[in-house]
Amino acid sequence: MVKWKDHIVSDTNILLGKPTIKGTRITVDHITTLLAQGWNEKQILDNYPRLTKKDIQAIFSFMNNCPHDGLFYELPKESA
Repeated sequence: MVKWKDHIVSDTNILLGKPTIKGTRITVDHITTLLAQGWNEKQILDNYPRLTKKDIQAIFSFMNNCPHDGLFYELPKESA
């Protein structure tokens, strides 16, 4: 298993501390948005050549740890 802390960093001086892939300004949020839009791993790697397969695996590991670390918050209830 890939250790996400080896690939994902948060620095308040870079994109206000959003989690990014180490050595880039590519955010975890951006990559997960691409995946949600239907992009596959090959498309992401082809369009972002600085990323590696391990970087993408680290994103999944990071997202898996978020609920355990309290990084997810309750969504506001929709008004009726």
